[in-house]
Amino acid sequence: MPPKLKKWLGYALIAFAIFYLLTQPATVGTLVLNIFAGLGGAANSLSTFVNTILL
Repeated sequence: MPPKLKKWLGYALIAFAIFYLLTQPATVGTLVLNIFAGLGGAANSLSTFVNTILL
């Protein structure tokens, strides 16, 4: 992918994210909450796995 196209696609993605944030703030809040809940669950599973191996 040409560097200029990659740069413009990045700008378009950022502009879309800002537009979505301004027009649907409750939905974005729920999305962020779900992302962090998923990351927390993954970290919990990883720590359980490591503890099982080490103990």
